[in-house]
Amino acid sequence: MENTNWIAKGGNADDWLISPLVGEMGGSPEGGAASLPGIQVTQQDNEHPGDVRSMLPPSALPGISPTRGEIGSCVAFTIAAETPSDVAAREALLDRAMGPQRRRKSSEKLRRGRLPSAGLAFVARDAAGAVLGTVRLWDVRLGEGRARALLLGPLAVEPSLKGAGVGSALMCHAIAEAESLGHRAILLVGDAPYYARFGFSADKTGSLAMPGPYERHRFLALELVEGALDGASGVLKAAGRRQRSTGLETAA
Repeated sequence: MENTNWIAKGGNADDWLISPLVGEMGGSPEGGAASLPGIQVTQQDNEHPGDVRSMLPPSALPGISPTRGEIGSCVAFTIAAETPSDVAAREALLDRAMGPQRRRKSSEKLRRGRLPSAGLAFVARDAAGAVLGTVRLWDVRLGEGRARALLLGPLAVEPSLKGAGVGSALMCHAIAEAESLGHRAILLVGDAPYYARFGFSADKTGSLAMPGPYERHRFLALELVEGALDGASGVLKAAGRRQRSTGLETAA
């Protein structure tokens, strides 16, 4: 992976997608920057290998006034691998963004007592190191067979930065990293119109099920390898590495 920043300028806030990996938005390794209607894409040197940097205009930050000094003229963030020191801040962010009901979701049954899939836990940090967003992916088994996939979630962003592109950047980075690590498919439970922009749909989840209550139209999948979910059926089962007790809640 090249240590490169892609900065997209223009379009609406949802189009401010930042990733050092080309191809997920219509670009290619040969062509470099992605091609998006109304978006100007530029390239910068990356002084932080492995990080993703974004500069967003004040108009992309509803409800935040740059004149008060909280953000300034833009918000900058990096996306990097989650570290143990991020756990407390991540859990507090999830509480603010999702509330106490988050631990009752069906997805929690597949995460509880497990570690995220190796190399697939990410945070977005601001210039001061504060955690602005989080996303993790988990290993699951599809029914009783040997086929496996990833379960994505939770994806959460600081509520005051909703619509600023942090979530989109996390999604693009997570998908690209999962593909680079050789994973074949990603599943999630979420808002179909939002996740459709990343290629997710319910087309391949009809014969699969979550281990608890869920809304079927929100059970979505993205094949990283064409046909990866063909014939897949049954209830998802946890397949990740087991977590050692540390006194800190690391599932969500």
